[in-house]
Amino acid sequence: MIFQMKQVFFTLAILIACTISAQNSLPDLKLQNLEGQSIPLKSISSNDQLVIVSLWATWCVPCKNELDAIAEVYDDWVDETGVKLYAISVDDSRTMRRVKPLVNGKGWDYEVLLDTNSELKRKLNAPTVPLTLLVKNNKILYRHSGYTPGAEEELYEKIKEFSE
Repeated sequence: MIFQMKQVFFTLAILIACTISAQNSLPDLKLQNLEGQSIPLKSISSNDQLVIVSLWATWCVPCKNELDAIAEVYDDWVDETGVKLYAISVDDSRTMRRVKPLVNGKGWDYEVLLDTNSELKRKLNAPTVPLTLLVKNNKILYRHSGYTPGAEEELYEKIKEFSE
């Protein structure tokens, strides 16, 4: 019993530490797009542009499910709120070559950036993907880890809340 309580307290301490140390703004990094151009991360959400930042990987089934679910409603979201989605792949140098064919095959209309060294993932203290952020003027307004069907509806409610 005492051992279990210690485990619970240890787990809570780690969760609190991760929450406290979680980045609250986009770090100053440059990532490459699929065409090889270097994109300053801080440039994607300036001028009051609300953006979704989705960290994902080709090997992550929940990541692809989330991006597929958003793809079905993305055009409506853009028309209604002006939001833009940046799908940032955390695939490493071994799996990076799968990103472009997967994106093209899925027909995703998102801007895709590459975090091949997981530098952004580390700076955001993201232990797992998918990680979905809502960002405006480089400030992280909303953060959600993991994906379950229907989570895109909660995300859309947050988009409407922050785009007003």
